[in-house]
Amino acid sequence: MFFYRIPKIITWIYPDYVWNMDRNDPKIYLTFDDGPVPEVTDYVLDQLLQYKMKATFFMVGDNIHKHPDLARQVVSADHGIGNHTYNHLKGSASSLSDYLINTQKCQETIQSILNISTKLFRPPYGSMTMAQKKEMMHQYKIIFWDLLSGDYKTKGSPKKSLYQLKEKTKNGSIILFHDQLKTHSFLKAVLPEYLKFIDGEGYQTAVL
Repeated sequence: MFFYRIPKIITWIYPDYVWNMDRNDPKIYLTFDDGPVPEVTDYVLDQLLQYKMKATFFMVGDNIHKHPDLARQVVSADHGIGNHTYNHLKGSASSLSDYLINTQKCQETIQSILNISTKLFRPPYGSMTMAQKKEMMHQYKIIFWDLLSGDYKTKGSPKKSLYQLKEKTKNGSIILFHDQLKTHSFLKAVLPEYLKFIDGEGYQTAVL
């Protein structure tokens, strides 16, 4: 079963993760995972610029290494940057040492190529072991989300996803998108209309 909004029981079970921001502040937090990817990240940047909106990009270190100029474009546009491991590792399929080493490699790539550091981390697939979580929390704020776009669903309906996003967005929402090749057509169908919607509703966007 797919949930666009994360059930409250999940947020209660894992209170140390950041699921949403201040519910009393009319800001929302757009996030994009897995980039930078040519043609896709560029498209997202263009749409955000059109509406003068900000987002946070959780980047894969190997993609930063492959596409450094595109990664720098994200930074130069004043968007936020987060660590998404170097090789998009699934925590439950990785040893603690491999996970920590891979995350540190991403951090070093961010520092060397983008000349910044980040305290934000999002686990690929939303998957971490308790041991990984315990160690990562010494260095990072672990960012999850309360609203899924559904862009990675191979049989998903962009029309349905857009409707759900509009219905479920509220103050403090952290919305998960992906700037990767397989979500490109979804983003073209959904992102412009969603940005138009949140602009019309009077929400501001902010980086995490």
